[in-house]
Amino acid sequence: MSKLQLSLAIIKPHAVKNPVALAYIRNVIKNNFAVIKTQRVSLDKETAGNFYLEHVQKFFFNRLVTFMSSGCIDVHIIAHTNAIQLWRQMLGPTKVYRAQFEDPYSLRGMFGISDTRNVAHGSDSPISAEKEIKFFFPEFSFYNWHTNEEERFRKGPIVFNKHLFQHVRKL
Repeated sequence: MSKLQLSLAIIKPHAVKNPVALAYIRNVIKNNFAVIKTQRVSLDKETAGNFYLEHVQKFFFNRLVTFMSSGCIDVHIIAHTNAIQLWRQMLGPTKVYRAQFEDPYSLRGMFGISDTRNVAHGSDSPISAEKEIKFFFPEFSFYNWHTNEEERFRKGPIVFNKHLFQHVRKL
């Protein structure tokens, strides 16, 4: 069995505020991935700007930063043998209009409002996943995960703790 890959999943403010969308997205996450860590945070504009620094010169940067600091976001470290590609596939196209026509049952196709309010974020590569996870979970140890936790999560058994919204190893 292949090793588990980690990715970062962020549920954006408008989806966190929508109980129907949030419940649906959370079910998709918990039923398709091992949820390793979860937190709900509220970003200020400076922190949101630092997260999206690679887009600083793009026309949508200010709009994105303003939106991402407009309310709480849910941040998850998720694991699957193909976490990055699978999560991005479930999200659908970044552009919501395209998602609604090309992949209407994707998360963005169902709950996206605009290209900025496109429901969720997913890391696009193992390098960005590691960088993004470290941004939100600076205490998370990739070394510990890969040497001590990964095999236990992969081979199980694990159970879902709904109060923590994360999977834990069954003792």
